[in-house]
Amino acid sequence: MKASVLTLSLSIFISFTQAQDYAFKVLANKGANEVKSGSDWLPVKTGASLKNDDELKLSANAYMGLVHATGKPLELKQPGSYKVSDLAAQVKTGSSVLTKYTDFILSSNSPEAKKNRLSATGAVDRGDNAAIQLLLPQNQHSGIYNNVAIISWVGTNVPGPYIITVRNMFDDELAQLETPEASYQIDLTDPKFSKENALLIEVKAKNDPKQVSKQHLIKKLAPAEQENVKKSLNEIMGEVQEQTALNKFILAGFYEENNLFIDAISAYEEAIKLAPDVTSYREAYDDFLIRHGIKK
Repeated sequence: MKASVLTLSLSIFISFTQAQDYAFKVLANKGANEVKSGSDWLPVKTGASLKNDDELKLSANAYMGLVHATGKPLELKQPGSYKVSDLAAQVKTGSSVLTKYTDFILSSNSPEAKKNRLSATGAVDRGDNAAIQLLLPQNQHSGIYNNVAIISWVGTNVPGPYIITVRNMFDDELAQLETPEASYQIDLTDPKFSKENALLIEVKAKNDPKQVSKQHLIKKLAPAEQENVKKSLNEIMGEVQEQTALNKFILAGFYEENNLFIDAISAYEEAIKLAPDVTSYREAYDDFLIRHGIKK
């Protein structure tokens, strides 16, 4: 009995020690930023762990997205030197659940994961040879939690303006929407769509209707599924409710982990809009699209 208690105590101690071996992890990085660990200054790398004794130096026009060991996100934008211990002292306790999703983001975007995807990129082909390729997942991942879907597409040889046709599952046309951009935000609470559980989306060139995308499905979650996602999201929402690029990036990880790819796409798009010059977010978005076969 005593041996069991001792083993349990030792296990708890080891777990606590391991949880405390870093202060922050780097989720996003822009600029010639450096970290001093010991006596040496080294370039900061995305995915790196920062310890309390380390020191950061941010260059001009730099950016760094950090997450504390407790799960609290932190953005740094001002150039200068920062002691990691001082940054940690400013951070209030976050949601430990959040680290599950930040760890997922880091593992999905690790050099090894990117290497494996690069070797498999040639096999990523959904047979989608349409002139306009919608950045939407296949139908088995068409569920959406939020009321807004950001629809984007690629087709460099197909100039705008574009016509987005929205139909219901009976193929009845509900709306035709026009935009000069290769992106559009669809509000599912719009009276034209609010009573529909699923929508079919298609995009074509206004000046050449033969240049058209494949049809893609957007399906609202069933009430029970909606409630389950809401419960999980509420566990972290207190930490990521502020409208920052880093928080949107973390939300993209949450949605991806929960197989809500359309919500993840919208979160990535919002992160990039909030921080258009931070290539970490664009690269992570491209990796997401490739690993799920959404983009060739």
